[in-house]
Amino acid sequence: MHCNMYDYLGAHTGEHDGIQGTRFAVWAPNAKRVSVICDKNNWTPAQNDLHGSNEGIWSGFVPGVKVGDTYKYAIEAQDGRVLQKADPYAFYAEEAPKTASIVYELDHYQWNDGGWMDYRRNCNWMSQPISIYEIHLASWKRPKDGRKYFNYRELAVDLLEYVREMGYTHIELMPITEHPFDGSWGYQTTGYFAPTCRFGTPDDFRFFVDTFHQAGIGVIVDWVPAHFPTDAHSLGQFDGT
Repeated sequence: MHCNMYDYLGAHTGEHDGIQGTRFAVWAPNAKRVSVICDKNNWTPAQNDLHGSNEGIWSGFVPGVKVGDTYKYAIEAQDGRVLQKADPYAFYAEEAPKTASIVYELDHYQWNDGGWMDYRRNCNWMSQPISIYEIHLASWKRPKDGRKYFNYRELAVDLLEYVREMGYTHIELMPITEHPFDGSWGYQTTGYFAPTCRFGTPDDFRFFVDTFHQAGIGVIVDWVPAHFPTDAHSLGQFDGT
């Protein structure tokens, strides 16, 4: 099991032969051909082909692609179909109805929850009372200014106040990994490494978790590996199989 595979797969900015750009890598073992489609190549398949390996990983460097740029993979299946897929290892995605992944780096946030992490590591949870508040962030509270959702940072303030007042030790978030349908509870994941953009950026989500940890409140996140959605850009039939 590769616990840090997201450091290798996905999109990571960097330099190659003195040129700035982004390195892409995706696992598509049954694909005939994989390329990156993005604004830099006018979303044209086969302009920036990736190189396949015996392990089924396709990788390559695309010059000029930077943080904030949108992209997908054009995956040619064995039967000739060309599927345009979002990146399963992306950290950030466009808000629906758009479906592209967004290049994003995670090296800027400064965590301040060291005290909580030490406590969590050393605590005997079998001898401690636990009270968990399960919540669906999209429907817990609605903005009154016309927006669909509060930002993670706004929710961190209001929700934390409520949770502390009620005496909970933990919150459990119904799925907040990226998913396609606004009306769902989030149980059809399109990206396991991307907190949904509905409530902000990955750094906004880290602020949310950090805020609760600093207050001594644990954060549990629902994880849904059981099934994939069938939306065209999603994980179902990812490489044609």
